[in-house]
Amino acid sequence: MLIIVTYDVSTETPAGRRRLRRVARICEGMGQRVQKSVFECQVNEMQYEQLERALLAEIDEQEDSLRLYRITETAQLRVRQYGTYRSVDYEGPLIA
Repeated sequence: MLIIVTYDVSTETPAGRRRLRRVARICEGMGQRVQKSVFECQVNEMQYEQLERALLAEIDEQEDSLRLYRITETAQLRVRQYGTYRSVDYEGPLIA
């Protein structure tokens, strides 16, 4: 399944800046960055639960925001891309 992870971590304190780096590192380990605080992750159900637990362990729910979107439409309807950045097609051929 395709998961979109978005977050907004308060960076007003050193602790907030550390949280931001840890959240980004977790997301980088599971998917690809498509914007500064937005990641696309192709995961199975177990990986989704692990990702969610890891992110919830890092954020401060009083200061930060975390959103996880489970995308369930067919691949052709899921994402429309414009501009220069092109994401990786996980279901396409590995070599073009």
